[in-house]
Amino acid sequence: MDIFLITFQAVATLLGIGILGFWIIGQHRASGDTLGFLSALSIDVAVPCLVLASLIVDFSSRTNPDWWHMPLWWLAFLVISLALALLCSLAARRDFRGEFAMGLFFQNGLFFPLIIITGLFGTENPYFVPLFLLIFLHPTLMFSTYPLFFPGKQASRVFSMARVFNPVLVSTIVGMAIALIGFQSYVPQFVKTILIMVGAMASPLFMLILGGSLYHDLMMERGGKRNIYWGEVVKFCLAKNFVFPLAMLGILILVKPSFPVALILMLEAAVPPVTAIPIFAERSGANRNLAGQFIVGSFLASLFSIPMALYFFNIFFPFPP
Repeated sequence: MDIFLITFQAVATLLGIGILGFWIIGQHRASGDTLGFLSALSIDVAVPCLVLASLIVDFSSRTNPDWWHMPLWWLAFLVISLALALLCSLAARRDFRGEFAMGLFFQNGLFFPLIIITGLFGTENPYFVPLFLLIFLHPTLMFSTYPLFFPGKQASRVFSMARVFNPVLVSTIVGMAIALIGFQSYVPQFVKTILIMVGAMASPLFMLILGGSLYHDLMMERGGKRNIYWGEVVKFCLAKNFVFPLAMLGILILVKPSFPVALILMLEAAVPPVTAIPIFAERSGANRNLAGQFIVGSFLASLFSIPMALYFFNIFFPFPP
């Protein structure tokens, strides 16, 4: 039960910080415009610093000779996730299947695993680097493919190179180049310390932003009373929070990858959707309200579903002492 309790505390910490962000915006302790600044600070500054720090300090081609396997595992994960998302979306109402499948497919693949791994193993652990190597192409995939889930809608398809060459992708490439060439020793220690300290802001900033954003989506709806899609949200949570991790666990038992790979893939399957799906839905002319409710329901369910998933995972892939 230790794994269950430790994971529960890590997820509860996430949700607690999110509730604080919800309260800050709800009590007008900060204006809604502050969220834009915090988002830029988190995504454009803190996360790239965290990625750079982890790769420069912990990554080496000598100690990680199989590092190039992680992008291949990511491709395999995408195929499995897409198949599950399309299959599970058949349970949704026909007019909601785009939002349903998109929410299932685009997982919160960086911040949730990052904080759960920190809660389980501390800030110095060998799992950050494979996580970044697995997920660094994911933002580019999201921004370039989300309209495909709404083929009958009028989507906003403005192409932006900034979305393709996003800060996570650029910082990963730079960090890998420095590590592969062997220039880590030439990076001054104070620079590494700056990157580590600024990168440490990423996770709490992200959850504060999430809580504030949910306040806007849930409490500041334009046009009057909000419609709650109880049935669709329950079906979504069953699929995202339980079917996905159970299916992934079954596949991992059959394939038997190394523990770091198995852990990261399990976390990727168990975490809630990325918080950008309401924005993707709105840009695609779909139901932003429904997408936001999918996030809230899945985040609340994850308080129990992620600890349960890792508890069963630990039976087949025991955690190191």
